Amino acid sequence: MKDVFFSSFCFCLFFCFGFLFNWVSSQTGPGRAALPPRGWNSYDSFSWIISEEEFLKNAEIVSNRLKSQGYEYVVVDYLWYRKKVPGAYTDSLGFDVIDEWGRMVPDPVRWPSSQGGKGFSEVAKKVHDMGLKFGIHVMRGISTQAVNANTPILDISKGDAYVESGKKWFSSDIGIKSRACGWMHNGFMSVNVKLGAGKAFLRSLYQQYADWGVDFVKHDCIFGDDLDLDEITFVSDVLKQLSSTIVYSLSPGTSVTPAMAKAVSGLANMYRITGDDWDTWNDIASHFDVTRDFSTANMIGIAGLLGKSWPDLDMLPLGWLTDPGSNNGPHRTTNLNINEQRTQMTLWSMSKSPIMYGGDLRNIDNSTFSIITNPTLLEINSFSSNNMEFLKITTTKVSNSRGQIVKWHSRHLEASASPILGLTKCYSDTAGWISESLNRGLEKICWKANPEHGYQTPFCLYKRGSRVAIDKEATTRHDQVELLSFPTSTVDVCLDATPKRKRSSEEFMRGSFFPCGRNENQKWDLYANGTLANHYSGHCAIVKYNQANAIPTGVRSWVATGRGGEIYVAFFNLDNVKTVISVKISDLAEVLPGKKLGQTSCKCREEWSGKDFGVISKSIAAPVEGHGSALFIINCS
Repeated sequence: MKDVFFSSFCFCLFFCFGFLFNWVSSQTGPGRAALPPRGWNSYDSFSWIISEEEFLKNAEIVSNRLKSQGYEYVVVDYLWYRKKVPGAYTDSLGFDVIDEWGRMVPDPVRWPSSQGGKGFSEVAKKVHDMGLKFGIHVMRGISTQAVNANTPILDISKGDAYVESGKKWFSSDIGIKSRACGWMHNGFMSVNVKLGAGKAFLRSLYQQYADWGVDFVKHDCIFGDDLDLDEITFVSDVLKQLSSTIVYSLSPGTSVTPAMAKAVSGLANMYRITGDDWDTWNDIASHFDVTRDFSTANMIGIAGLLGKSWPDLDMLPLGWLTDPGSNNGPHRTTNLNINEQRTQMTLWSMSKSPIMYGGDLRNIDNSTFSIITNPTLLEINSFSSNNMEFLKITTTKVSNSRGQIVKWHSRHLEASASPILGLTKCYSDTAGWISESLNRGLEKICWKANPEHGYQTPFCLYKRGSRVAIDKEATTRHDQVELLSFPTSTVDVCLDATPKRKRSSEEFMRGSFFPCGRNENQKWDLYANGTLANHYSGHCAIVKYNQANAIPTGVRSWVATGRGGEIYVAFFNLDNVKTVISVKISDLAEVLPGKKLGQTSCKCREEWSGKDFGVISKSIAAPVEGHGSALFIINCS
């Protein structure tokens, strides 16, 4: 009994000391992620199949060629514990390597230094010896394989199985099978963090990562559509208590809004605000609106986990790549042309997103290297302030080969707004539905119109049956759940929210409707606060009003100020036609009043062309290629 008491006392003392150490550090130093984290991630080039040798070679190149430019993290992305054998793929089951406590450990064939229970400790040591920091990708909750094996839970305070109320706890006691990861359904599920055993399991995971020497954790299937605020909160608390310093990153970012991010920004150091970014122009263009929204909400570089937190636009898919979810390593060059690559790097820098390069560094070309090491962009990314989208720009466009010119004054071309119905995790900004009675007892449930988008007709669903789905208090009783469908359809189709399929607010309406089966996935609760929630999956229905095809077009501009008094102005041409973009100095002065623009002599240079504009007084103008960008550095005496 005395031994148990002494072990518990030592465990508490250890965590209290760790918490105190980290608290003092956060009060006296810059804290974690004081600048947007920068490094290399293996996913875009290796998918899940990277080996120890391949990883360390890329780390060595980061150390030799990129460390001096602030690249310090090297991150092993997902499934480092999966055996690379026939039948194994991104959502296979039964090919993972787990220890006796149900925790993932590196595949010893791909990671030979992990043999003998060493985990990633040898790899982390080699990375640290290169002057870098080591990161890994982990998934939400617990693996399906561990639950099926019903492994016991480790109590790290005793170094033995977790026992509570005389009961020995196992994986099947804490895994929530109904909350499997939507995009890796066979792989992982949430754990019940309300149980002591659930907390003990998660604590054992992150203590193990700290023991290995991990400096960075990318926690996936836990944010956006996959939001699990309970697990994020608990993991964040565990990381505060550890004596080691681990930067905490959340992913993925589908359907993330500033309102959702505000609930986690103080718990993490970076969090994705978009879905996966790959090497297509549409992926790049889709980042402009969400980046603007997070800047407007003042979310860039605010307080995070014992330091700061940063909205994350995902890795840079440049250079030598593989394909999403592939079982192959790097085998092709990026599909982005040089203008698109510069646009991506410029937006990431102006919005102060973490910069994680994704290409295989063993085959990096000089052009790509010059983009990701551009000193002006890296300076902006780390040290600029007042970063925001700037609206007052003028465009002049050559519309055809005969030289006809069209002029307009706008931040971008407005397409007609159209509603897109999607499904996402329930949160405060998913409340927007109202009920309206029609003739003959028909009732419709409509998303409140968004007047700022100029779309006056609300998007509506129609309730089947005669029961009323509204209650004055929040409840999920089955007798208040209804089926929703289009009343004019020749075939009954119902809104479906099966957790087996990944849902996103970017999906079109037809992707969420299926033949009515009167099953749990098609039963909904409409709460008095306007939330329309699926009883089975926990998803909420939401409507967004996007531009045509949900891809922004036209032109955009961003501004920022430098630590040396510089002013940065970026032009972005989201169309595929060359366009002259200009800005008045007087308009810049309105958003940057302390810089006294127009009252002093200012000189201007454009970064990508190297053109010196000399002294400017009234405006700046430059032709910008389709999908291209221009970056101006203004210095005023």
